[in-house]
Amino acid sequence: MPQLTSNYLPPFLFRSGHFATIYSGIIRSVNGVVQKRERIILSDGDFLDLDWSDSSAPTQKLVILLHGLEGDAQRPYITGSAKILNQNGYDTCAVNYRSCSGETNTTYRSYHSGATEDLREVIDHILNTKNYSEIYLKGFSLGGNLLLKYLGEGNDVPKQLKGAVAVSVPCNLYDSCKQLLSPKNILYAIRFKGNLLTKLRQKQQLFPEKITDSDIKKIKTLKDFDDIYTSRAHGFKDALDYYQKSSSLQFLPAIQVPSLTINAKNDSFLGKECFPFKETEENPSLYLETPTFGGHVGFWGKNNVTYTEKRALDFFDSL
Repeated sequence: MPQLTSNYLPPFLFRSGHFATIYSGIIRSVNGVVQKRERIILSDGDFLDLDWSDSSAPTQKLVILLHGLEGDAQRPYITGSAKILNQNGYDTCAVNYRSCSGETNTTYRSYHSGATEDLREVIDHILNTKNYSEIYLKGFSLGGNLLLKYLGEGNDVPKQLKGAVAVSVPCNLYDSCKQLLSPKNILYAIRFKGNLLTKLRQKQQLFPEKITDSDIKKIKTLKDFDDIYTSRAHGFKDALDYYQKSSSLQFLPAIQVPSLTINAKNDSFLGKECFPFKETEENPSLYLETPTFGGHVGFWGKNNVTYTEKRALDFFDSL
């Protein structure tokens, strides 16, 4: 499909990509969402925690929500999405990735941008235990990359899965990594690295023979973290091998489920390789919207409903 024209024009202050990003990540709050937690056991013996919130009326429609790097199901961009969807006839299931629900996972491995095997198990669990006729995916940043990779890498996508929305997607992971390592993003990188190192030290207590103090001392950047932990724990040669194999960009041509990607042009996390214009033009199942403003998972909107929350609802309703 051709690129979609965006009419998103926020107030002046929110036209700053950094302000939009920081407001969404640190300042915004969402109230009124009641979540019920379900723990599922994965095929390798580890666990995932799913946080469910229900529509105001019984429904057979479900949206699976996927958070970003070092997020969780209580982040405002997740609860904000759940709130508007619940108000409009959709149940939601917000996935907490391994170690993201407040408890360290039990295996040496954790989560990463291409870990679609865990998403497959979540979808299979829902199909086996629930009775939804329509299932949709909505993911943010890392979660957006995850769902696009899942849809295009050759999985047996169930007939109940009708559509997907991916917001602020680093679909070329190496390109995004280079952006995060640049001076303009130093504060974000420091924050991400600090959170990841805290979790790595917790995991070191479980696997001291695999994670040494000298390893941790070598981690100066996010790429170092992926070289020293992510790649080793998940079967990649190094960080670059991980980025290449896990980037969703290469899988976009094979997607057959209607999928909308919304990437802001002023998203400082995304380089030019993260805007899949060519792939969208060549695949009738893909839709791409590139607003001038929005930042990274920002997209401020009136009444505490972001532009992408309303846009995703409209997209799902149209399918």
